[in-house]
Amino acid sequence: MSRSCELTGKGVQSGNNVSHANNKTKRKFLPNLCNVTLISDALGQRFRLRVSAAALRSVEHRGGLDAFLLKSDENELSMRARLLRRQIAKKTAA
Repeated sequence: MSRSCELTGKGVQSGNNVSHANNKTKRKFLPNLCNVTLISDALGQRFRLRVSAAALRSVEHRGGLDAFLLKSDENELSMRARLLRRQIAKKTAA
């Protein structure tokens, strides 16, 4: 599994550990990923996603999974989330 959020695309970042003597060594900043089950109101189903904690807060703030996916840009979403977004858009349009 890749270390990136399925909803926001947030991934691993690189940087430096800086010591008191100002020595720099490479390090990774990993996103805070959580395995969560989110419910789609339009489809009436549950979906297990690997989402960052910040994205989970954004989903709650925007009013649920359906609203988050419809407002988000498709380029940031994973392939699974894109498919889910299209299904929700099709269901709400009908």
